Amino acid sequence: MPHFQIDYSPNLEQRLDIAGFCECLRGAAIKTGLFPLAGIRIRASACNHVVIADGNPDHAFLDLSIRLRAGREMAAKTRACAEIFQAAEQYCAAVLASSSFMLSLEMRDIDPQLAPKVSSIRRYLSGAPDEQT
Repeated sequence: MPHFQIDYSPNLEQRLDIAGFCECLRGAAIKTGLFPLAGIRIRASACNHVVIADGNPDHAFLDLSIRLRAGREMAAKTRACAEIFQAAEQYCAAVLASSSFMLSLEMRDIDPQLAPKVSSIRRYLSGAPDEQT
């Protein structure tokens, strides 16, 4: 783990390279050193129906949710959260400066007893095996 889920208003696609944003997040997640490469999953979905603030259709949002397996120290999660948000904010700086846009992030733990998983990804990664789960 972690799972990065990006929900965004469809009008944002005209202002921001969403695929590039996903790559930015992947790089930021790796840079933190907190997440195993094999566990990083980033997906983005445009929300079909949105109403923001006063209903002005020019408003846009991007909400990033990060779910990760419990067990990491709070200080490490706090640092990673800040680093990832900083990368996201920098990537979105032009949109924030030029239009009505809300950017948010939430990180939360997944209870491992309630979240079984299996993966063969590590067998297909190039380089050294990743020891973390």
